[in-house]
Amino acid sequence: MNFFDLVNIAEREMTLINPTTPAKIIQLGAQLGLRPGQHVIDFGCGFGEVLTLWVEHFGISGVGVDIRQYACDRANARIQARGLEKQIEIVCSSGSDYAFADGEFDVAVCLGATFIWGGVAPTLQALARAIDAKDGRIAIGEQYWKTDRVPPVYAQRESAINTEYDLMRIWRTAGFTLTDVITSSQDEWDAYQSANWRGLIAWLKENPQHPERNDVLNHLQTSQNKYFRYQREYIGWALYALTAVV
Repeated sequence: MNFFDLVNIAEREMTLINPTTPAKIIQLGAQLGLRPGQHVIDFGCGFGEVLTLWVEHFGISGVGVDIRQYACDRANARIQARGLEKQIEIVCSSGSDYAFADGEFDVAVCLGATFIWGGVAPTLQALARAIDAKDGRIAIGEQYWKTDRVPPVYAQRESAINTEYDLMRIWRTAGFTLTDVITSSQDEWDAYQSANWRGLIAWLKENPQHPERNDVLNHLQTSQNKYFRYQREYIGWALYALTAVV
């Protein structure tokens, strides 16, 4: 089964598709200094919940970009149900293909989707082009190793993950500095993973004769095996707010 189809199945019960909470997303918006009239872009926006929360709490407008038609359709339906279609535009496209003018946005966001550009450093380069060089802000949601003593077999398996110290070096090299960090708790990680599993399990119960059922079952079991074998112990997740060093 296509990977994105597996993700769609896993996220069927979810609204916010990262291991965090609406309260922390609103906290991040406050730390970014969001205010009415600002324009925000969210790459890998999922179901549009981050932008929706920020429009409702801070009066911003925004563009959400996601490659999945399923995610875009759900985002648009949710935005229309809350009467926010004039403030939020959803673009169904790869984030790396989406064209924007340099400095077009006040804030650029990529939460849990730095794979769009192949890592944190190229993601930061892309987000930096989207904002005003002096006053714009960036937010990244990213996994990190909780320790630099991760067993090599796991470090090699998750080669895209950095320690937070390494993340700091990447940001500084790009001319940015960290202003705020909001760390996800273990309970939030567990809730996020469990929501994914519930979506997969519900689909399996609904589709006992589906020809690709084993793909979904393998995805579920692989996810659970990885989480309890090493991810739960060694990997954390956080929201990082960045500003340019002038």
